[in-house]
Amino acid sequence: ILIELDAGDSLVGIDDVSAAQQPALAHLPRVGGLFNPSLEAVVAVEPDVVLLVPRVEQRDFRARLEAIGIPVESFDNIRLEQVLENIARLGELVAREADAARRIEAIHAVRQAAERLTAAARHPKTLVVLQRDPVFVVGSGGFIDELLRAAGARNLGAAFAEPYPQVAVEWLVDAGPEVLIDMTDEPGDPLE
Repeated sequence: ILIELDAGDSLVGIDDVSAAQQPALAHLPRVGGLFNPSLEAVVAVEPDVVLLVPRVEQRDFRARLEAIGIPVESFDNIRLEQVLENIARLGELVAREADAARRIEAIHAVRQAAERLTAAARHPKTLVVLQRDPVFVVGSGGFIDELLRAAGARNLGAAFAEPYPQVAVEWLVDAGPEVLIDMTDEPGDPLE
C-alpha cells in the first residue's frame, strides 16, 4: 500500500514476504518474517512506528515493542472494507491522504466495472490456493473471496466459513475446480 501511495521512502525496514513481493524494496534491511519478525532487527532500524497485521503470533511481539517505547499501528486485513480503511489510515500516517483517496476510488471503480462485465457471464468453479503444504485456500468472508465474486468466479473455498481454511488435497480434487489460481511463490507445477 505504501508503494502504491508513493511513500516507499518512508520505510526503514521490511519483512521477508513483502521484500519478495516488492523487488524495489529489496535494498531495505530485512526484519524477519511477516508473522515472526526479529525484535532485534526491528529495533536496529530505529522505526518511528511499526506496522503490524494483528495475529496471535504477533501479540507478544507488539507488547515487547510497546514495552521499549516503539509505537505500533495494527492493520486488520481480512475483509475488503478493512483493506480500504487501511489505505486511508496509511495515507494519513504518511501525509498522502489525497493519494489514498484516489487509490480507494480506483479500487471501487474497478470492482464495479468487473461486477457489471461478469453479471451475465458464466461463473466458473474457482479455487485459490495460498499455500501448498499443507494446503490453504481462500474461503469465505475475506477480501479475496469478495474480489473473486466481483470478477464472476464461484469460489469453491467459500464452502468454509473461515477466510483461509486448511483443506485436504482430496477435498480439492473432489471439489473439481474449473479454474485453479496458485498464489504460492513455491517453484514447480501447481500442487505437484
